[in-house]
Amino acid sequence: MSTKTKRRGPSWSDVKESIASLDTSELIQLIASLYGLSKGNRDFLHARFAIGDDPIGPYKKIIEDCMFPDVFKNKPIQISTAKKAINEYSKAVGAAKGEAELMTYFVECGNQLTVEFGDIDEGFYDALLRMYARAINKVLTLPEEEQHEFRERLKTIMVTSDRIGWATTMAFVSNTVKHSPRMIDHRKR
Repeated sequence: MSTKTKRRGPSWSDVKESIASLDTSELIQLIASLYGLSKGNRDFLHARFAIGDDPIGPYKKIIEDCMFPDVFKNKPIQISTAKKAINEYSKAVGAAKGEAELMTYFVECGNQLTVEFGDIDEGFYDALLRMYARAINKVLTLPEEEQHEFRERLKTIMVTSDRIGWATTMAFVSNTVKHSPRMIDHRKR
């Protein structure tokens, strides 16, 4: 009986070894080629190096298109694509404030969609609630002086969700209290 040996495909280690052999001009040319290859690569590099007026803008646009799609053009809700935009930003920059912005924006867009157009489905609301909890946790990692704006926006989501339905509102309130009662109390400490 013969045993098949599984051939290993190229890995990051192989690529890293090849990159290490490049000089500076070759490395710049490689990055230039990647830059020209896709919009996602350009957005990544712009965000990583904080280039342009709004390096987070392309990620917010993706989230808006996915979580508040043009229903009159029959555009679908794309929760996984919106989450992917947040993950890509995190990989590009890893800045907690930017991540908090995108997570909060994700929930704002989804909340606004359902406030304007009515009931969606359980999976949609579950995604909003999970992202709301993630946003709260991320906001709480920020310095106190950077939290206020996010606290206000998260509170607005909680308050406006009463137009969605009682159960969703209660879930937003529950998440807020569970993750941090301080999110509700805005008095200076």
